[in-house]
Amino acid sequence: MAGRKRKGGGRSVKYRASWRGQLSFGMVSFPVEAFNALDRQHSDIHFHQVHAECHSRIHHKKICPIHGEVSNAEVVSGYEYKKGKYVEIEPEELEALRSESERGLKIDAFVKPEMIDPLYFDGRMYYLVPAGSAAQEAYAVIVDAMEREGRYGVGQIVFSGKDQIALIRPLDGILHMAMLNYEAEIRSPKAVARAVKKPTGVSRQVKLAQKLIEEWSQDKFDFSKYEDPYREKVEELIEAKSHGRDIVPPTEEKPADVLNLMDALKRSIGEQPKPHGKGKRTRRRSA
Repeated sequence: MAGRKRKGGGRSVKYRASWRGQLSFGMVSFPVEAFNALDRQHSDIHFHQVHAECHSRIHHKKICPIHGEVSNAEVVSGYEYKKGKYVEIEPEELEALRSESERGLKIDAFVKPEMIDPLYFDGRMYYLVPAGSAAQEAYAVIVDAMEREGRYGVGQIVFSGKDQIALIRPLDGILHMAMLNYEAEIRSPKAVARAVKKPTGVSRQVKLAQKLIEEWSQDKFDFSKYEDPYREKVEELIEAKSHGRDIVPPTEEKPADVLNLMDALKRSIGEQPKPHGKGKRTRRRSA
C-alpha cells in the first residue's frame, strides 16, 4: 500500500497506509487511504520472554502432533466443521466472496454526533486522506459540507478481512474514522444492574455533588496535559538496570483520612480543582 512521508527532526518518517479503497455515498465516490491515528511508539512498553540463565530470547515453535516442527510456509487456515475434521480455506477464496463495491467504505447515513454513544467505540482510530490528486476536490467538498452540517457519517467497511462499522467525522479539515462495535457485541447494563443499589434520602448529597461538578466544569479541555507517569518510571527502571544501577522506589504517601460522603463533598467544594486539562471553568446559577 502507498505510504505518506513526514519530515521532522532531520529525518523523514514514512507512514504506511492500513487500508485503501473507495469512500462512497449515493453516486459520490472517491479513493481514500487510512492511516493509523495512534502513535504506537508512545504506547505500552513491551517485554520479551528470555531465558533466566543466559537471557537468550525464547522462541515459540509451531508443532504438528504428527510431523513435529513445521515452517510458516506449511501452516494454513482451517475451519473445524466436525471434531478433529478441518476444511482448508485460502485467503484468496475469502477475498473472492466480496464484490469490488463491498471492499470499499460506504456511508449509509449522516447522523448528529450525540446519537453515537461512546460505548460503541472499540478503540481503533484512523485518518482518511485522499488517495491521489483526482480525489482532492471531492474530499475537500465532503469535509467542508460535513463540518457545516455538523454531521457524522456511519457506514460499513471491510477491514482486516472482516465487516466493520465505521464512524466518519471531520476533524481539523481531515476525515477521521473510528471503528464501532456491533450492537450484539455490547453487553447490556442490566447484566450488572444487580450490583447497583440506589439509596434513599440522599437529596442533600446530590445537590452538593451537583455544585462540585459545576465548580470543576470547563468550557475547554486540553488532552495534551495528560501524560503517562508509569511509562516514564518503567523507562527509568530499564535505563538504571541496563547500567547496573538500582532505582529507589517511591515512598508511600500517607493515606487520606476516611470521610463520610457528606463531609467529603463539603470539603471538596471550594477546593482548587486539579484536572490535567486547562480552560475556563463554567458556573451555572442555581434556579
